Amino acid sequence: MTTLSFPNEVVTKSLLRLIRVPGVDRQVALITLDNGFDHKKPNTFGPGGLASLSTAIDEALAADPAFIAVTGKPYIFCVGADLTGVPLLESHAQALELGRYGHRVFAKLKDSTVPTFAFVNGAAMGGGLELALHCHYRTLSSGAAALALPEVSLGLVPGWGGTQLLPNLIGPANAATVIIQNPLTQNRMLKPKQAAEMGIADLLLEPADFLERSLTWAAGVVNGAVKVERPEIDRDSWDGVLYFAKAMLDKRLHGAVPSANRALELIGVAKGATFAEGTALEDQALADLIFSEELRSGLYAFDLVQRRAKKPVGAPSPALAKNVTKVGVVGAGLMASQLALLFARRLQVPVVLTDLDQERVDKGVAYVHAEIEKAVGKGRMDAGTAAKVRALVTGSVDRSVFADADFVIEAVFEELSVKKQVWAELEKIVSPDAVLATNTSSLSVTEMAAELEHPERVVGFHFFNPVAVLPLLEIIRGEQTSDAALATAFAVGKQLRKSCVLVKDAPAFVANRVLVRFLSEIQSAIDAGTPLEVADAALDPLGLPMRPLALLQLVGPAIAHHVTETLHAAFPDRFPLSANLKALADARLPLLVDDEINPEVTALLTVGDAPLSADEVRQRVLNGLAQEIRTLLDEGVVAEAQDVDLCMLLGAGWPFHLGGITPYLDRTGTSEAVTGRKFLPQGVASLV
Repeated sequence: MTTLSFPNEVVTKSLLRLIRVPGVDRQVALITLDNGFDHKKPNTFGPGGLASLSTAIDEALAADPAFIAVTGKPYIFCVGADLTGVPLLESHAQALELGRYGHRVFAKLKDSTVPTFAFVNGAAMGGGLELALHCHYRTLSSGAAALALPEVSLGLVPGWGGTQLLPNLIGPANAATVIIQNPLTQNRMLKPKQAAEMGIADLLLEPADFLERSLTWAAGVVNGAVKVERPEIDRDSWDGVLYFAKAMLDKRLHGAVPSANRALELIGVAKGATFAEGTALEDQALADLIFSEELRSGLYAFDLVQRRAKKPVGAPSPALAKNVTKVGVVGAGLMASQLALLFARRLQVPVVLTDLDQERVDKGVAYVHAEIEKAVGKGRMDAGTAAKVRALVTGSVDRSVFADADFVIEAVFEELSVKKQVWAELEKIVSPDAVLATNTSSLSVTEMAAELEHPERVVGFHFFNPVAVLPLLEIIRGEQTSDAALATAFAVGKQLRKSCVLVKDAPAFVANRVLVRFLSEIQSAIDAGTPLEVADAALDPLGLPMRPLALLQLVGPAIAHHVTETLHAAFPDRFPLSANLKALADARLPLLVDDEINPEVTALLTVGDAPLSADEVRQRVLNGLAQEIRTLLDEGVVAEAQDVDLCMLLGAGWPFHLGGITPYLDRTGTSEAVTGRKFLPQGVASLV
């Protein structure tokens, strides 16, 4: 028995039924995981949930069934450990016991002499997927929404057998993808088809009759009618795979994510250690990492993404939102075409593109059609849906097609005069209550709407590139934006499955303003004479998704210079103009060639004679970030520091182990040194 308890645990009960299944002569034990809520509150395991599962397995074994199967409530198998209780653990010994308790309970399924099956009917993450791995056989629903071992993204490792079972089931390379690479890549989920192809599941079934067919198949396995064959794992290449993975990890993270290195070590152990030896090392890793600052930042970031992002602070009542039955997109370039596809797929309403000439319009519509065909080819969209979405997107050179649109978004050249002209022309065409949205990345929404007859219906709707991938949507309220327009923007953003953050109209808003300050400090160090390679590597200890020069190349020096000009006009003391950045923008040279700094770029620069060390560059950048974020908050651009972190997590891909950025600034002492106080209260994203 364990002495652990989580005070606020919502206990997932394991409900045992003994049923008859054709094909076997004894009853079958079916255990259903259910916390008593619908799919919006997924099953999790705390000490109470583990105790319930342990009891159910014991009772099932006592009934001498033909087999034991575990499944979940509708749409949900189990999404892992109850993370709300983890910060309440007070000692290393308690953390060790949590790991050992999960191992003891799950091992009853692995070590059972009665065949055990996991019928993974829905989302299975973390400890939920590890539970399934302990079963002898697994079926998987093609409707399962999320499959993953995301622990590394939080600062943990799969601590209930995942690092030992998975590599021995699907090989070390695939296991490293699931355990390390996917969590560190925007917490990527496995699709059911991918999981089945990897060998995580033995059988993929449609959701409509999933349980019935799973039971029939399991009976076939037990009576010998069905043979389950699994490929033999290539153990000779195991060490080589991990050597390559370690090199890639060091290159990408530079040791900034301790959980990733511990997970890789554990996958290495799985090659030759006994299961008991491997899981004992899992327990130790779990206990060590539970008391790390990276985990506290990871849990904070997880809470932001899972809770705060779903209930945007300051958003008006949804009851004020206008029903959107048609969308207009001004422009037919790459961004506009991406927007058209997204609106059509998610809103399922007509979307019409316009541009200056038919050639551009045709190119934009053709892009949408091509992307739809790619989705069909990759199995992400069926033929019927593809035909429907394709028919919803049309184009025209005549803007009168916007007359009956409820929501019109522009994605034209990032120049204030151009955007103002667009809205002036459109206001004469669209209905009086149509919402006008701008995808500007830095310009004033208030100024854009100032000369309109109805400026109250203009709202900022700032997406991040690539539109289909990055979940952040900054919704900007201009000085005259109405609650109705704002509510409509939030409602549309939710339908688009974006995480929306309310932002006050201010130069470059939030994510871009922080990123440009970040790049400006790097650029200033280079201008002072710091070698490019030193400045570029200075932030490696943070484990950011890409180095500064790669980020600058992705954004484009021309765009970076343009946004810097906007910010310089507003804040000249904090955003100096750089002649070198302007030269890079004009030269249009690639900054990197085969991941190495382009020598032509180095030759182009005119620099000073006061180079900084890597440590000095890094501290200068951190100081600049702390100052800029404090200024953002003092100006009321967003409600709290949590919103800044949410923007950096979802719009810039900054990692969970930093908590976005403010927890890192707090724990390194930078916040207090620069601004006189921390961004977050004690304990919110730290151990103390």
